[in-house]
Amino acid sequence: MNLELPLITDGQVEILLTDLLEHYGYDFTGYSKASIKRRILRLYSLDKALSFAEFRYRINNDTFYFKRFVEQITVNVTEMFRDPLFFKTLREVVLPKLGTYPFIRIWLAGCSTGEEAYSISIILKELNLLHKSLIYATDLNPIVLEKASQGMFAMSQMKQYSENYILSGGVNDFSSYYTANYSLAKFNDELKSKLIFSTHNLVSDHSFNEFQLILCRNVLIYFDRDLQHKVLSLFDDSLEGLGYLALGTKETLDFSPISPNYKRIPAEKIWRKVS
Repeated sequence: MNLELPLITDGQVEILLTDLLEHYGYDFTGYSKASIKRRILRLYSLDKALSFAEFRYRINNDTFYFKRFVEQITVNVTEMFRDPLFFKTLREVVLPKLGTYPFIRIWLAGCSTGEEAYSISIILKELNLLHKSLIYATDLNPIVLEKASQGMFAMSQMKQYSENYILSGGVNDFSSYYTANYSLAKFNDELKSKLIFSTHNLVSDHSFNEFQLILCRNVLIYFDRDLQHKVLSLFDDSLEGLGYLALGTKETLDFSPISPNYKRIPAEKIWRKVS
């Protein structure tokens, strides 16, 4: 007798995505179908739903379960100073140029649990620019934002983060930025003072400010081509002239309609808006 759970079909994935849009205003329809289906199937197996109908009912009627669903199908893989050479370029090339501005507005889109936001805050502090900067860290998922705003990360990660920090050009003792609190490292309030965490849906929300630097790393890879172009156009609208746009290692501006307006910094996925 076969007790395996029935697989969810592509049609049923479409039904769930339509539900999310109609009930909650979350638009996942432009996400890579294979990637989203894989995550939905994983959750379906993990939570041992009796049937697709029951699974769908819970998502639509149980707010807590809906939050779990969104948390599971959005990707939250991050670490402090991830890709240290990228942060070294921010430290040595990008931020010193922006340092000549009276005020620096930075948008970190898809900030997840906040590790990247605190990394940028640390570099700004070391360049003596934090006092005149503001970092808007946004994500679709309110649960990860809640965690990000606490500024607490696992102590077990600190060795790795410290190594990343040093490779990114950091010169201080990394542990001076946090206090150990049992199994957690709590980052200093000064670093948090210039961070604004808020929900923003790249798919459906509009531009909300004009920025000198926008970072959106390893988010676009989960979107289909049309949605990538839409989001890049949103970034273009939100970036002032001579501002910088940073993407993830597997992402590019090259084939998008906005690419003629940008010039890439050698070696990194960072572009400067030139027209």
